[in-house]
Amino acid sequence: MEPSTKPVARSSRDEVWTFFRQWLRRPLSTAAVSPSSRFLARRMVAALPAGAHRIIELGAGTGTFTRHLLDHGIAPADLLAVEFNPALHDYLVARFPGVQVVQADARHLRDSPAVRDFARSAPVQAVVSGLGLLAMPRSGQREVLSAALDLMDGDGVFVQFTYGPVAPVHPEVLRELNLHAVRRGFTLLNVPPASVYTFSRRRAVPVPTISA
Repeated sequence: MEPSTKPVARSSRDEVWTFFRQWLRRPLSTAAVSPSSRFLARRMVAALPAGAHRIIELGAGTGTFTRHLLDHGIAPADLLAVEFNPALHDYLVARFPGVQVVQADARHLRDSPAVRDFARSAPVQAVVSGLGLLAMPRSGQREVLSAALDLMDGDGVFVQFTYGPVAPVHPEVLRELNLHAVRRGFTLLNVPPASVYTFSRRRAVPVPTISA
C-alpha cells in the first residue's frame, strides 16, 4: 500500500500554539504572532492566475495557505513549500506528507537544489508568499522577488499579503525589477486586517510602425 498523501488533520489550537511558540523563539524572522486566517487564505488563492496549477509557497509557517492551495485543487506533487524555521519545516513535513517541503532562505532560493529541480521539471505559474515583506529592508525585498521571479516563466505572478495600507514592496524595488503591483483583495476577518497584492513583470508595449 502506498503511503497517504492526504494532509494530517490538526486542530486550530495546535496550529496557533505551534506558530506562537516559534514567534516567541524567533520574533524577528516570523511575520506575525498567529497563523493567517482562512479568510485571508481564500483571498490569496483567489489571486492566483487562471489555470495556475504548479505553485511555490514561501514562508509556509503552519500550512494555512498550503491547505487552501490543496483544497483549491493544486496537486500535492505540484506544490513546493519553503520554510526557513526548522521547527515549522518539520511540522509541515508531518502535516502534509504529499507535499515537498524545503528548509531554505527565501532570499537564496537559487542555492537550493530541491527548489531548482522543482522549477526545472515543469513551469511554475505562481509564487505564494507568507513572508513579512513589509518589514524587510529594500535589499531583502529585492532578493526575495528576484529569486522568485527567476523560478517562473514570463507570465508568473507573485502573490503577497500585507497589513499595511499600500503595496508592501518599495517603489524603488518595483522600478528596479520592472514590476507591476495590483491590489487584489482585502479582508477585515484577519488579525490584523490584510490586503492581497500580486506582482508581475511589466510587459513591453509594442510601438506601432508609421507608414512612410
